[in-house]
Amino acid sequence: MFRRIFLLCLVLLLIASSAYAEKIKLTDIQLEGNDRVDGATVRAVLTVRPGEEVSLEDIDRDLQAIFKLGHFDDVTADLREDGNDKVLVFVVHERPLVREVRFEGAENLSEDKLRPLVTIHPPEIYDPLAAKRTVVEIEAAYRVEGYHAVKVVPQLTTDERNESLLTFKIDEGEKILIDEIAFEGNKVVDRDDLSDAMVTKKRWIWSWMTGRGTYKSDQIQYDLEMIKALYYNLGYMDVRVKQPQISLVKNDKYMKLLIEIDEGPQYRAGRVRIAGDLLKSRKELQSLVTVKEGKVFSRAALRKSVLALTDLYANQGYANANVVPFTNKNPQDLTIDLKLDIEQGDLIHIEKIKISGNTKTRDKVIRRELPLIEGDLYSASKIKSSRRRLRNLGYFEEVNITTSAGSRRDLNDLNIEVSEKPTGSFTVGAGYSSVDSFIAQGSINQANFLGYGLRLDASATLGGVSQYYRIGVMDPYFLDTRWTAGFDLYKTERQWTDFSENATGGALKVGHPIGRYSRSLLTYRYEDKEIFDVAENINSSFFRDQEGKFTLSSVTGTLSRNTTDYRLDPSRGSVSLFSAEYSGLGGTEKFAKFKIRHRHFFPMFWGTVLSLNGDIGYIVKTSDKAIPISEKFFLGGLRSVRGFETYEVGPKDGDSFVGGEKSAYFNIDYLFPISKKFGMKGVLFFDIGNAWLGDEAYFSDMRYSAGYGIRWSSPMGPLRLELGYNLDPRDNEKSSVFEFSIGSFF
Repeated sequence: MFRRIFLLCLVLLLIASSAYAEKIKLTDIQLEGNDRVDGATVRAVLTVRPGEEVSLEDIDRDLQAIFKLGHFDDVTADLREDGNDKVLVFVVHERPLVREVRFEGAENLSEDKLRPLVTIHPPEIYDPLAAKRTVVEIEAAYRVEGYHAVKVVPQLTTDERNESLLTFKIDEGEKILIDEIAFEGNKVVDRDDLSDAMVTKKRWIWSWMTGRGTYKSDQIQYDLEMIKALYYNLGYMDVRVKQPQISLVKNDKYMKLLIEIDEGPQYRAGRVRIAGDLLKSRKELQSLVTVKEGKVFSRAALRKSVLALTDLYANQGYANANVVPFTNKNPQDLTIDLKLDIEQGDLIHIEKIKISGNTKTRDKVIRRELPLIEGDLYSASKIKSSRRRLRNLGYFEEVNITTSAGSRRDLNDLNIEVSEKPTGSFTVGAGYSSVDSFIAQGSINQANFLGYGLRLDASATLGGVSQYYRIGVMDPYFLDTRWTAGFDLYKTERQWTDFSENATGGALKVGHPIGRYSRSLLTYRYEDKEIFDVAENINSSFFRDQEGKFTLSSVTGTLSRNTTDYRLDPSRGSVSLFSAEYSGLGGTEKFAKFKIRHRHFFPMFWGTVLSLNGDIGYIVKTSDKAIPISEKFFLGGLRSVRGFETYEVGPKDGDSFVGGEKSAYFNIDYLFPISKKFGMKGVLFFDIGNAWLGDEAYFSDMRYSAGYGIRWSSPMGPLRLELGYNLDPRDNEKSSVFEFSIGSFF
């Protein structure tokens, strides 16, 4: 029975094959169903022709070719006979024309981000493969933002004209953040150090704003390389770091990453040699190499050694010096031999300095900041210094310095490309004191007036009982020399609780740099002042002695030093200042005033910065006349001891603050990034300080405060919001004070 069935099937198969191979002579070929697609487009892919004999195989091949055009969702062939005529008709059903593309359910990604991902551009014939590609792109974009449960479904709505609306229905799901990053196999390096090496972090309290904790595949690959680099720096040159295993935890709400590590053995440095063009003695060059025989082999130490040798040669004019490290790994004794081969190249001089991108700033303003001029010997350290000095001007968003070949082999051009930013600013701020009530502050500043580098600024402070106005101009390169020259004019009107004070004055300034980081400044100040309306019921003679008209004529010498990496937002280095003022060059006011200040910045982990600041002042009278109250030290507020009201830290006479003849305050600020993208930082601070009368000892009865705040490089300028808590509030003192300002931090 089975044999008979098998033979029957074989006969049917042979009959079908014979029919398939039968040739058909076509009289005509026609196309039906195409409305928008030009018939010529279809006929161009056909291989069968009228008058020719064709097989079913030929027709099937053309059916596939028509379908591959992508314009039709159904294609059939119909052989029609009319007498002796045989007409082949290809019947097509066109895909709809997409007139519009919409998104539905997109809340966390804007249409501006989604629209470029669409590969169908209306009006266009619908292509399901293009729709699938768009789905893949949209889902990938959501996963980058942490929405790993996203689902995207394309929906086509077609009308009677075969025109359609394509809607991508998006189910975003919940954002899945990283809750835990675990490591397996790490014995030498602990989990915290591995986590610190990664850019990817676990979620935290600010993730909703900063996006921290989001899984990004490209970032993860970078993290794996950083983990390897950490091991390479410890001598583990065979380390293997596997791709992370991802699992969902806590009811599938969060993600856990598990990274497996095979540390391998630790290598030490074997023989270390220097060869090639030796500019210095071998011993002197060897001292720059931090890879030492017998010590753990570190890739970071190797990189540092190569850079140190390269910089040595580059600072001597060998701009194209090449230091090539050759390593030989010895698995038997776990050592790595190192040979540093030096090729010094040609001695290079600077032929031309080409400046571009400065639409406002004059070339000379840029050139005067450069320690290099045309004809100088090439120096890598001077080029680095040039970039730092130009950035610190605050005129440019970007400063790029490159070199290019000059007219000869031994000449290079120095190319300086800058991108200018607005250098004018409008600044406002506010504070509160029990004396002034609400205090409003404002200023207009132009750091690069007319593109000549002139500093022009005007400021005003308006309080309930006080007003302060000032205008100043400073030329840091007066008459194109290295001398600084400028002037200030100011006017003050203030009503204290027990008296009123008016002052009008001005100052002339002249200065000169001292070395690479330091400057000197000499200031002459003249002021007319009047104290009046002293309260009749006041018991103290202090304010009565201040009543009358006075003149001040003084000279102040200032020495300053700034070694910070970026003056507008330092992360390392320091700022120091010492000033001494003598009043008595004519006028009625006789005193000597001294101030010393130092702020140091320390880069910490995770991009955080620790800032330590100290400020000490002292004023002493040089005649029998009392020290003017306006020259005394009043602490409190955003610029000194936060958590206290402005001007309300220091000695009192009854209920009135009389200012100190001594002052000292110290600030500890810990700044941490909240959003690098938006330039937002958080700050935790601790302040301590006070002001004292002349017969009181420094650092007695210190006042303390602590608090937190936000600093943001907003489009309007740097914004500073800080809430300080008085840690030892006394009678009539607030337990906390909130202050803000928009303007420069320094």
